[in-house]
Amino acid sequence: MNRLHGYLRTWRHNPRVEFLSGVVVALALIPEAIGFSVVAGVDPKVGLYASVVIATVIAFTGGRAAMISAATASTAVLMVGIVHHHGVQYLFAATILMGVFQVVAGLLKLGRLMRFVSQSVLTGFVNSLAILIFLAQLPQLLGVPHVTYLLIAIGLGIIYGFPYLTKAVPSPLVAIAVLTVITTAFGIHVRTVAGLGALPSALPSFGLPQVPLTFGTLGIIAPVALTLAAVGLLETMLTAQILDDFTDTPSDKSQECVGQGVANMASAVFGGMGGCAMIGQSVINVSSGGRGRLSTLVAGIFLLVLLVVLQRLLAVVPVAALTAVMIMVSINTFSWRSLGRLRTNPWPSSVVMLATVVTVVATQDLAKGVLVGVLLSGVFFAGKVSRLSRITSTLSADGRLRTYRVEGQIFFASAATFSEAIDVTEDVARIVIDVSGAHFWDISAIGALDRVMLKARRHGREVEISGLNAASETMVERFATHRDESTILTSTH
Repeated sequence: MNRLHGYLRTWRHNPRVEFLSGVVVALALIPEAIGFSVVAGVDPKVGLYASVVIATVIAFTGGRAAMISAATASTAVLMVGIVHHHGVQYLFAATILMGVFQVVAGLLKLGRLMRFVSQSVLTGFVNSLAILIFLAQLPQLLGVPHVTYLLIAIGLGIIYGFPYLTKAVPSPLVAIAVLTVITTAFGIHVRTVAGLGALPSALPSFGLPQVPLTFGTLGIIAPVALTLAAVGLLETMLTAQILDDFTDTPSDKSQECVGQGVANMASAVFGGMGGCAMIGQSVINVSSGGRGRLSTLVAGIFLLVLLVVLQRLLAVVPVAALTAVMIMVSINTFSWRSLGRLRTNPWPSSVVMLATVVTVVATQDLAKGVLVGVLLSGVFFAGKVSRLSRITSTLSADGRLRTYRVEGQIFFASAATFSEAIDVTEDVARIVIDVSGAHFWDISAIGALDRVMLKARRHGREVEISGLNAASETMVERFATHRDESTILTSTH
């Protein structure tokens, strides 16, 4: 009952603000959807229909209120091969299977894997996205009439200045309206939405992909679908985390996985490509005041209204107005504080953040950047933890007993240090290894213990291991190979 109450509450935010926020997002979706369709090698209507369907469906099924999902660049670049070699119908089939994989991921609670993404990776992800969003605007800034720059400047001035007058209407919407009126009234010839590509004039229609239902087809679409599902969920989970921090509200990551899967399956059967959460449009939404599901729903529905009913009005909107909005998104998305913290943060954190940014910008692939960041975080973490172990030794007064005291965490990164620190070749009658202050985590740690014990056996030394905790003793009993009469084990329980 509490879950249902919480869900209903996400629909009850200020309807006026939610509606206006959704209108702004709908306008901002158009150039992106058309551009991503070109990237994927499909007709513009495939990306536009995808944005309509995904945004509409995810409003009901998603786990993160106010987040915008639609056709995206990160998924579009993965579709080129299958479209080129097999055609758009195979893309639709792969998108359905992509949705199935995402639903399964949600049911398996794989959204919890976000806990392994460090803050440095998240900051790098945000900064690289901001850079990519700005770079995506360069075609609208190069080789254009000089008046375009003036229009963009006016648009940015309205976006940042209008809130000082009133916040009743989102300033990006005001900027788009004002620039459209200016270019139309004064006959200023600049690029408009009509010049981005052919806009659909009919409602999307239902239809299953026209592909053979064979194992051969499955072999073609399965690898593409799995890659699309993984990349889509990765970007979605990171975007959800950003909005969690931005709005100080939680999200259900597992439900978001399921919701993305359902939305992508719906997109495919209505002639759309696959997609995921969009950081730029999501930031536009929350910056304009969107906090609930209604803003996401309005974005999807109003986009369809623009395409089918208000197409003539939409066609005269200057691209400069949308460019100004996206530049604002780029500026607002970038974590400017992270630049000042590069010198004050621990150097591994700064390296992880910079490596994530460089990889994403260089490859234009968010997944590769995040993977590099996560791997580097793991390496630095393992190195840090490995230095937390400490081994000291004492020799008895009569010189017959050597006692080693082991403290800290023994695992794959510190196992070699453990085995090298204990000298079983020393000419003493007995050796005691006190591990009451240590914990053995994995088979690498047990392997290091084996090496010490087997080497002691070869040199005829009697060794006692004392202080094993319950978990470590269980690991030793299951995986150690040195157990015999020359080894004495004592535990702390």
